[in-house]
Amino acid sequence: MKSFAQKVAVVTGAGSGMGRYLAILLARAGADVVICDVNTETLGETETLLQRYNVAVSSIPLDMADKEAVEALPEQVIARHGKVDLLFNNAGVTVGSDFETMPETDWDWVMNINLNGVVNATRAFLPYLKQQPEAVLVNTSSIFGMIAVAKQSVYHTTKFAVRGFTEGLVREFKGSNLSVHCVHPGHIGTNIIKNSRFTETDDAEDQQKSLLGINGSQTEMSDLFRNNGMHPSRAAQIILDGVTRRRSRIFIGLDAKLMDLAQRISPMHYDKLMPLFMIPITLLRNKKPLKDLPTS
Repeated sequence: MKSFAQKVAVVTGAGSGMGRYLAILLARAGADVVICDVNTETLGETETLLQRYNVAVSSIPLDMADKEAVEALPEQVIARHGKVDLLFNNAGVTVGSDFETMPETDWDWVMNINLNGVVNATRAFLPYLKQQPEAVLVNTSSIFGMIAVAKQSVYHTTKFAVRGFTEGLVREFKGSNLSVHCVHPGHIGTNIIKNSRFTETDDAEDQQKSLLGINGSQTEMSDLFRNNGMHPSRAAQIILDGVTRRRSRIFIGLDAKLMDLAQRISPMHYDKLMPLFMIPITLLRNKKPLKDLPTS
């Protein structure tokens, strides 16, 4: 898809981070946008930021774990906009815990949002996407859909599965009107830690090191993670560039590309290679937002 003008795009997880900036960049490019998020407060903030653009915006609160609500979403979009051209399955959460001690409710929570939500939304929107001369499906996996670390077993399970699901769809729809893309972000400055769960029984030091290599409370980790990652506006731009170039795999950040390379070079010992390049990459990472965009 070379132009987003006069298209209708649905973006989940649009209350903050990459989802918010996908919506902003799409609106700036002339697309009407449907933004969805479980957090109505931050969803409203995104809607306010979109008011500067001369496009139609629909804000729909949505819990991706609610199968019936997800299945009902396409009809709401069609009723308001008449069509849908692009679907961005971007919402995601995690739980900082080892598998052995993780409550089953936490496991199900992540699975229902990260994996089942993606599958349910894709199934629900496919008939409408196929009606368009040109359509796009973008599913967000992660670099943690390529490699694994401790205390993130449920997150890896969902992101490896999203990768497999999406790459299967790439092959199934090859040569059709539907372009399918799988996104693998590295460290992006989003609110995923703030919006996730950390069990009280976990060893705090191990739990935190599994994500950042540092110690601190969940609030401190959230701030450090958000402030030290690539700015999400830049990540969103990379995604849209990948869509226009029809790249089925879209890696975001040098860290993602190098971690993918490390697991190719040493599939069983890539964790020993990661510290060698993570510090310089952190220092080189572009944390500034794109110019001329509304920020929050």
